[in-house]
Amino acid sequence: MIRLLLADDEDLIRGALAALLALEDDLDVVAEAATTTDAVRLARERRPDIAVLDLEMPPADGLRAAQAIRAELPTRIILVTRHARPGVLRRALAAGVSGFVPKTTPVTRLAEIIRDVDAGRRYVDPDIAASALSEDDCPLSERELEVLRASRTGASINEIAAQVHLAPGTVRNYLSAAMAKLGAGSRHAAAHRAWEEGWI
Repeated sequence: MIRLLLADDEDLIRGALAALLALEDDLDVVAEAATTTDAVRLARERRPDIAVLDLEMPPADGLRAAQAIRAELPTRIILVTRHARPGVLRRALAAGVSGFVPKTTPVTRLAEIIRDVDAGRRYVDPDIAASALSEDDCPLSERELEVLRASRTGASINEIAAQVHLAPGTVRNYLSAAMAKLGAGSRHAAAHRAWEEGWI
């Protein structure tokens, strides 16, 4: 039996996935989690063979949970996402993630991917891989990237200014410019987009 941990903050999706995967003769769902914190804790407690993690899960994200799990356990990781950006794929592969699939993947195909990953193979969805190969160049300056990187921690303008050794007004200008270039409605959205693309 392949022991599975499923983690997704959407109860309906997680429950349906657990029920469908449990119908497979060789798959056993040993734990379910709704947060990255619970995913890491349950991985330590239940020691699954494979953890299937939603990329966009609170309070951190599935990639951070994957890194925490991989740092302590031999558990293999499959990340599932709605919006796969090239930077996230690169980070996931660097972190030792074994599978990267979109949420549109049929359960029967996911079961096959789980078996492949359990056998030691890697799987990256072809559309995600193609997207990674044709990614756009970064439109942001080094300073804009620097202030976005600092803002990812949730720091205030004054805290960012102190961290990057700029005046608060200058930080606001760089953040505004980055938001405009990325079409983002907030500095947090701009920082998230830059993180997804792998620019910060």
